[in-house]
Amino acid sequence: MTMQQPGAAPTTRRRARWERYRVTHPFSAKAQATLWGLVAGVVAVAALAGWALDMKGGVIIVAVIPFIIAWFEGQRTAFQFDVAGVRIGQVQLPWHDVTQFVVAHSPDGRHTLLGVRLRPGAVPPAGVNVPPRHPAIPAPFHVAVQAAKFDMAKMVQKARKYAPQHIRIVAADSHSEQVVA
Repeated sequence: MTMQQPGAAPTTRRRARWERYRVTHPFSAKAQATLWGLVAGVVAVAALAGWALDMKGGVIIVAVIPFIIAWFEGQRTAFQFDVAGVRIGQVQLPWHDVTQFVVAHSPDGRHTLLGVRLRPGAVPPAGVNVPPRHPAIPAPFHVAVQAAKFDMAKMVQKARKYAPQHIRIVAADSHSEQVVA
């Protein structure tokens, strides 16, 4: 245990889960139905195991539910960066391969396009399909999110707090690019 100096502010530990920036896909009835179907299935299996094997079904529920929730969060996440790196769509990229986050707007204005530029020589993870190029965003990996769900100021704040210092955020339009942070 460490002793603090008199008058010093108490130290707190940050939890890695909250040290992230995340933008989600819009609500999906299919993903929501799958989530509740999986939960109901686990409860049914737990009840059956409790009845047939005379064991506590709650153990199954407690053991499996975190995996179901992690799957659901993975389905909803469009763009995220945290201590592990950058996740764009279903692709996880390490920090040392990423040089820039690129932000652009779709021509109709309803979506914000979030992209990632890789360092020269960086190779996408094995088995990853690079999405087809979108004319509004000059980045090989990109996702579209609802414009209402994206906050540039919050992204910049979190990037300065949690991302490595070499990461730049670039706002792009059809004619130019501007470094935001």
